[in-house]
Amino acid sequence: MVKKSFVVTAVVATSISLAQPVFGQSDDKTLGKVHFETSCKPDAQQQFDQAMLYQHSFWYRASQKSFEDALKADPGCAIAYWGIALSLLYNPHVAPPAKNLAEGAAALEKGKAAGAKTQRERDYIDALSAMYTDYDKVDHRTRVLAYLKAMEQLAQRYPDDDEAQIYYALALNVAASPADKTYANQLKGAAILEKIWVRQPEHPGVAHYLIHLYDTPALAEKGLAAARRYAKVAPAAAHAQHMPSHIFTRLGYWQESIASNTESGRVAREAGDFHDQLHSMDYLVYAYLQLGQDGKAKAVIDDMTKVAGFSETFLPGPYALAVSPARYVVERGDWKAAAELQVRPSPLANVQAITYFARALGAARSGNAEAAKIDIAKLVELRDKLRDAKDGYWSEQVDIQRQVATAWVLYAEGKRDDALIAMSAAADAEDKTEKHPVTPGVPKPARELYGLMLLDSGNAKEALSAFEATLKKEPNRLGAFAGAATSAEKTGNKAKAREYYEKILAIADGANESRTEVADARTYLKKL
Repeated sequence: MVKKSFVVTAVVATSISLAQPVFGQSDDKTLGKVHFETSCKPDAQQQFDQAMLYQHSFWYRASQKSFEDALKADPGCAIAYWGIALSLLYNPHVAPPAKNLAEGAAALEKGKAAGAKTQRERDYIDALSAMYTDYDKVDHRTRVLAYLKAMEQLAQRYPDDDEAQIYYALALNVAASPADKTYANQLKGAAILEKIWVRQPEHPGVAHYLIHLYDTPALAEKGLAAARRYAKVAPAAAHAQHMPSHIFTRLGYWQESIASNTESGRVAREAGDFHDQLHSMDYLVYAYLQLGQDGKAKAVIDDMTKVAGFSETFLPGPYALAVSPARYVVERGDWKAAAELQVRPSPLANVQAITYFARALGAARSGNAEAAKIDIAKLVELRDKLRDAKDGYWSEQVDIQRQVATAWVLYAEGKRDDALIAMSAAADAEDKTEKHPVTPGVPKPARELYGLMLLDSGNAKEALSAFEATLKKEPNRLGAFAGAATSAEKTGNKAKAREYYEKILAIADGANESRTEVADARTYLKKL
């Protein structure tokens, strides 16, 4: 039986280093407390626990290196092969590169051949095998569901093993359907972790995965405690500094998100974790735009183009590089610039799609329906490519982008009634799904764009409802506040107009002068 009370504190030691990145520059920054009981020799056990600290903060190259060091200390430490395979999966919310799947499958085979000394260790290896079995034939989503079933069985078999319970809770989140608005998986996983958190308040994985489980509008308030805790538990991990901003973004806490991602970007840059660095920078861009601080957002985007040394086949880095310029022009309503965005070459269809979407939207909003149709055709092509790859989530997201762009083409062609029907359907489709953990949000919510179309077509009352619905789902969005204020003013609702104009100044009083939303708010309030 695994004893839950036995934990060891691991420090980022100066003896741990890699050529790229370099880990352990300081020995006064901890990563938390984790103990994963193994049958390995004491030196290998120490390296294994070190690896688990890295792993629970998604620091994969460091965790893989420490698992390999455990094997050097004890070649019979078969469970270390499980750790190597776990590290090679990278962020479990994102499909790993094919190369990693081949290497991870090979590691698990070595683990089985080495013969783990305990049934528990053999069960861990068998459970993870579900993520690798027929990886070249079976799609990622199917393997995720198989892994969830395997982890459920493991957790049931070892109810006193906190690590089994923690990884089962994480699997529940990874496998959760984005269309399930009861959040059954997330609540089940959170209930498991909340109990463990009482026993292990310094465990980085518990706080980390609670943030992921609560990372949705309906549950975000529940994640605040974990968000504020995780960065303190593991200050040396870039991901630990970033993760709180998932909750801050959901709640519209823009200054907190900026502080979180500024620190995360610094730690990631120094460690050479360029995917984490770019991921944090995208969240920074999003937050700065909500404050109307366009100059700071643009400066971050310019810095992003200087980041190199990341994999083009792993989603976080390439996606951040594509979406940040798109959100910069779309959030600001710079439709000419949106239509002229250059598509960054990428082997990932969903990465290319975000730029084609912004281009199509920009062209349609600029009145160039024919140019928009060309980019929409690319969206159809990319959507179908994702469908052929059995990527249900991203093919749906790209199809929603197609629907939004098509609605604005109809509007540009003067078919306003058809456009409003199409835009309403696109907003409904987006509301039924969920944003991906790799992004703080789409360039502009479909419901907010629907509000803009309603407002432009003279339906201010319906527009106000659309903007208020957006704010309920995504609080403190500057564009939604501006749309709600204008809509309320046009309907003669002075109380609501004042409320929303005041909120604009409350969050964006330091906005750039080019932000007309802020200038309009000041002008309106001066008249009162």
